[in-house]
Amino acid sequence: MIWRAIGFIGVQLLGGLCVWLALPDHTTIGALSGALVAGLAWFVVDTLRGARLLHWVRAGDASQPALTSGLWGEIAERVRRLVNIRERMTSDSQDRLNDFLGALQASPNGVVLLDHQGRIEWFNHTASQQFGLDARRDLQQYLGNLVRDPGFVAYLAGRDYSHELAMPGRDSTALRPVSLSIQLHPYGEGRLLLLSRDVTALQQAEAMRRDFVANVSHEIRTPLTVLSGFVETLQTLALTEPERERYLGTMALQAQRMQTLVKDLLTLSRLEGSPPPGLTDWVSMSSLMAELEREARELSAVLTAKAGRVLTLVFQSQYRCELSGSANELLSATSNLVSNAVRYTPPGGEVHVSVTLLPDGAVDFSVRDTGPGIAPEHIPRLTERFYRVDRSRSRDTGGTGLGLAIVKHVVQRHGAELTIASTPGQGSRFGIIFPPERVRQLG
Repeated sequence: MIWRAIGFIGVQLLGGLCVWLALPDHTTIGALSGALVAGLAWFVVDTLRGARLLHWVRAGDASQPALTSGLWGEIAERVRRLVNIRERMTSDSQDRLNDFLGALQASPNGVVLLDHQGRIEWFNHTASQQFGLDARRDLQQYLGNLVRDPGFVAYLAGRDYSHELAMPGRDSTALRPVSLSIQLHPYGEGRLLLLSRDVTALQQAEAMRRDFVANVSHEIRTPLTVLSGFVETLQTLALTEPERERYLGTMALQAQRMQTLVKDLLTLSRLEGSPPPGLTDWVSMSSLMAELEREARELSAVLTAKAGRVLTLVFQSQYRCELSGSANELLSATSNLVSNAVRYTPPGGEVHVSVTLLPDGAVDFSVRDTGPGIAPEHIPRLTERFYRVDRSRSRDTGGTGLGLAIVKHVVQRHGAELTIASTPGQGSRFGIIFPPERVRQLG
């Protein structure tokens, strides 16, 4: 400011001096007039510079300052720096906001931002799918008018958001139920954050867990009841030797049934909790078929001795190969299919086990029987734990209801495919198709 004042005075003095020298009489009035004119000119130029600075500020272009010298130039430079700092801060804030919204957009849960009146300000793609929202149509719309579930409307209007709300999803049907968990969280000045997540799988898993516990309890309770009854009988009654032998035989059978159930449960637990087998271990299909034939003929002999069931067993494998995977798991899965066929095929029937090379290099292991067959409505559920087409018949043959569940897990772990075809009264065919990358041909 001092230099500005000095400059102003200097311009006046210079103007007065110029006029004083230019006039022949060198009068003081002339010098004062020259100083006044010079001061006025300085004021006009300074005002124009200020107006130029004001125009630059209004234009908002901070890339180049309007002036580079003088007081107005210094003001312009300082304004430019402040504007640049503010623009950088705004840009950084916008970047952080975009990153935050991007994270919310990528969230597997639904996110909806509501203003203080419950109108939609923003929502992510998951919420759009869960509630059927459209960004071009539904922004600034009242959410209660778009989600018409009575429970949600009451939850939104009740203003008590300390608990979650369970409600059916938009695409929920009786055959394919969809369940959402909703909770609102107040924030800011009356605004609301809505978080939603699809809990259908969790509810189904919980239902499966309850069914599993109930089924296991039921399967174990039956033989335990038999065992406890016979133990009490042996302890309290005087029995003949044949009666004792018969009771002890029944008890041994029920104990074996529980052991088989526990073994299958442990197998399932191991399959679900361990990594899938790699491609480095190879199992000979010929050895596997030989072991399956040995087990099948032993089981058939037991059934023949017990119930007079004579079956025809045919094992056919013209293709010599090796399978990549776990030998124990492959034997467990294939043995379950073969033993099921032997157990359920009536006297005089036939069980045919074969290995076939498919055109694409895959191998099809199949088990065909001439048993009673399975109705079409049961086939999709055969691999569920404890699912039985005929519970009484399954218990008579010693099944636990876990065999096909084990087969399904082994097949999935080996990247294979389980095929089931059956016609009531004509028999069934169960097959495992192993992909080409798990098959190695032998010369």
